[in-house]
Amino acid sequence: MTGSNGMWFAVPLDQLPNAIATNYSKLLGWTRGNFWRWVLNSLIYSGVSALIGTIVSVMAATPLRSSTSAARTRLLASSCLHADARRTADHPAVLDFPHPAPDQHDALHHHPCCVSPFGFFLGRTYAQSSVPDELLEAARIDGASEARIFFTIVLRLLAPAMVTIFLFLFVATWNNFVLPLMMVSSDTLKPVTLGLYGMVSLSTFTDRGA
Repeated sequence: MTGSNGMWFAVPLDQLPNAIATNYSKLLGWTRGNFWRWVLNSLIYSGVSALIGTIVSVMAATPLRSSTSAARTRLLASSCLHADARRTADHPAVLDFPHPAPDQHDALHHHPCCVSPFGFFLGRTYAQSSVPDELLEAARIDGASEARIFFTIVLRLLAPAMVTIFLFLFVATWNNFVLPLMMVSSDTLKPVTLGLYGMVSLSTFTDRGA
């Protein structure tokens, strides 16, 4: 990186496969073989968070697509409290799923359900123009339940907005660093961002090839 042409490889092309293999082997050594586990963790955290966040955001936004209550809208779109600090090193904490504290049984003390503000407002805005009241009323007259209306009609109409929300939440969760740093103490549960940060933060780490 420092002693070769920055616009080309540091070794001749015939030596490139061996150089890549050497760097890859060193990478696995520095990460104690956990690199691909970290990548898988990031995929799981990001995919599950984005999927659930998208569904919950759209479910919260659809009933309020015609609502004019600013206070009600802000209430449902507010960010939630994170998991209790004592519940560290578990997947739900990294996924930003809120939990009640184990010694608090009063429902008033439970953390509220988390809704993505971005997903909520995008879903609400899209639903205002794409989900006509007449269509939903016709489905109700035909005897369809609210759940069936949502999953068979509304989700299809909001598919373009849901794709945008999903990608936004996926990237946001993948790039999240502070929350895993606070919540995760086990090497096997780290996302790739936190795992690589731990690798390059070692005082003995000098292998830029890895």
